[in-house]
Amino acid sequence: MSDQQKASTDVASDVSPAPGLLRSSLVVGLMTMLSRFLGLARDIIIAALAGATAHADAFFIAFKIPQFLRRLFAEGAFSQAFVPVLSEYRRLKSFDEIKLLVNKVSGSLGLSVLIVSSLAVAGAPVVATVFAPGFVGQPEKFQLTVDLIRITFPYLFFITMTGFAGAVLNSYGRFAVPAFTPVILNACLISAALWGVSYFDEPVMALAWGVFVAGASQFLFQLPFLAQLKLLPRPEVDVHDDGVVKVITLMIPALFGVSVSQINLLLDTVLASFLPTGSVSWLYYSDRLVELPLGVFAIAVSTVILPSLSRKHADASKNDFAKTLDWAMRMILLISLPAALALLLMAEPILITLFKYGALSERDVSMASFSLMAYSLGLIPFMLIKILAPGYFAQQDTKTPMKIGIVAMVVNMVLNVCLVVPLNAYYQLGHVGLALATVLSAGLNAGLLFRGLYLSGVYQVQPGFWWMLLRYIVAVVIMGGALFWFLPPLDAWVGWGWQMRVLNMAGLVIGGAAIYLVSLFVMGLRLHHLRMSA
Repeated sequence: MSDQQKASTDVASDVSPAPGLLRSSLVVGLMTMLSRFLGLARDIIIAALAGATAHADAFFIAFKIPQFLRRLFAEGAFSQAFVPVLSEYRRLKSFDEIKLLVNKVSGSLGLSVLIVSSLAVAGAPVVATVFAPGFVGQPEKFQLTVDLIRITFPYLFFITMTGFAGAVLNSYGRFAVPAFTPVILNACLISAALWGVSYFDEPVMALAWGVFVAGASQFLFQLPFLAQLKLLPRPEVDVHDDGVVKVITLMIPALFGVSVSQINLLLDTVLASFLPTGSVSWLYYSDRLVELPLGVFAIAVSTVILPSLSRKHADASKNDFAKTLDWAMRMILLISLPAALALLLMAEPILITLFKYGALSERDVSMASFSLMAYSLGLIPFMLIKILAPGYFAQQDTKTPMKIGIVAMVVNMVLNVCLVVPLNAYYQLGHVGLALATVLSAGLNAGLLFRGLYLSGVYQVQPGFWWMLLRYIVAVVIMGGALFWFLPPLDAWVGWGWQMRVLNMAGLVIGGAAIYLVSLFVMGLRLHHLRMSA
């Protein structure tokens, strides 16, 4: 057998049938839902432990920086650049060449992030000054933030390598393992909050060490699954390799294109450091609730469509590419429309039910509810960005999302100034202005991404789309009316114990979901309308 025939055989054996997109999305969504619910439990415990105090603000800053960089590098730009290249290698190259690419990308990426993490630990005061400049005038708060950053920042190295391993597994259709991995982070932080605090004078130090342990644990957890694919990397540093160069070339512009929403949220945190104590925490708690539907559904759909779109682009299947994007749009709107309205209508009851225990005060809940209502308005564009951006990345076009992302980020900065800086005593939106600025810039970002795909003909509205959207809207209006009618007054929520709060919230959530789904069923929507092969 010739070398060319052998390579062709290797490629053919490497390509396995992909499960349906709905099934894969459900697998990722269920694993992510488990992680997000554990994340909510984690935040409930942290809220009871630290509330919205100066110490809580310091921890959230120290935790949010590596988390942001994780989304930027591991789950964001790197994944969006690496998966299309790996998909192309699977179609066109031998297995040995694929393995060599994995080795060289892991070595080059690992060394780069190790250097960044080491510099951040050594220069923690500088990092704290850049990301929380408002803390500089508060010596105790600033020093605590510096100490916490030195503990949490190595998490970036471990979680980036975890993201690398997850990208390889996702490319091979092994979606469940990467989706389950974040459960380990939440389990470690819950353990630190419940049992680790007794070993430290400052409770949030235990949380910081929980972050460190979680990073290493998540990375080690995925290695056996890479070994099953015979792709356990032996890191090599070769930044001149064609595959590595291609990943880097695609990754640099993708840093802006895929992560503008996260950059805007981080800018909110930076500016919030200048606002009254508690502002960082209020934004954190409200952002976490928006992250639940965003993480469970949007990221699940985004995760499964990128390899699928990349394969279709490699096969020059333009019609199938457009159909996949259309399917993703329908799935996102199916979830984001009712979720956004529910968060808007029930913002304060949800926060009371989840967080108003221990150190978190009634005022803290009220202030967080305002930013949650603002963020809820942006849930639809937040989720759409997650599935529109892969439409570009699958074509190995990272420059267009980058340009759109820069425009959106500049608009966000301008809006931050306009909505946060008080013009008079009656115009002081504070942290709510930060949330609104992020929402408006996300709407612009999603709109420009959609416009580019539509005008280029990459996305084509498929038959039945507008009729299905009308069904969604009517069902959401019916659900919203029912929630508004049955929602108990705020005084009742405050007076109830946790059992009564949970019981009533569960009734509203389950009842609202049932009304929404029954309304869709009555209007003719069936499960087979949501299925699509990969």
